[in-house]
Amino acid sequence: MRRWLAGAGLVVLTGAAATVYGVLSASGGDAAAGPPVEVVPVAAVGPAAEGGATAATQPTKPKVDPVLSGKRRVTIVRVGAFESGLSLLDGGRLAEVDDDRGRQVFVPTPLGRDEFLIKAYYGGGTGQPICWQARNPQNTQPLYVAGATCRAGDPAQRFVITAAPDGGPREYLISNRWAYLRDSARSGLILEEMGDAPPFSSFRFNDTGPAPRR
Repeated sequence: MRRWLAGAGLVVLTGAAATVYGVLSASGGDAAAGPPVEVVPVAAVGPAAEGGATAATQPTKPKVDPVLSGKRRVTIVRVGAFESGLSLLDGGRLAEVDDDRGRQVFVPTPLGRDEFLIKAYYGGGTGQPICWQARNPQNTQPLYVAGATCRAGDPAQRFVITAAPDGGPREYLISNRWAYLRDSARSGLILEEMGDAPPFSSFRFNDTGPAPRR
């Protein structure tokens, strides 16, 4: 409630109306006659009435695909591959295989800014993980991916995973420092800087269950 003097009357504001009460006149000292007079209705301060304007809604965070949450294990298949999936071969490099060789279970573990450690496990998520790492052979051969002890601070292990333009569900591009993972008829899976050209290969992530607790 608010009170103040307005001319010859005392104005009392409530949540519903403003009312004027008589006060002593400035000249004669006599009380002004008459009952309180309602002057102006005042809207109550509070939530908007039903059906009226509502407060601005809070922005919502974009929904994260569970396969990129670090809590699910996946297999990865190049879109267009024939009966083969990605495998981190023992003592070797990332390749496409059509059997059970190597580590074919992966857990993309978020690091922020679309960057991930990609942990590799044996079937079912067994054993201690190793991580994808970009390798430069220091010769005329292209960059490739091999396994290494997981180190989140190593730029060579921080892979960017983004949705493939015009791709299907859970279809992603994978890159490391602007070099994209793609298939080469001569060298298998390689990392290559594409410049202004679109990446040639995209990959589908298939959810296979909860990630191992390691």
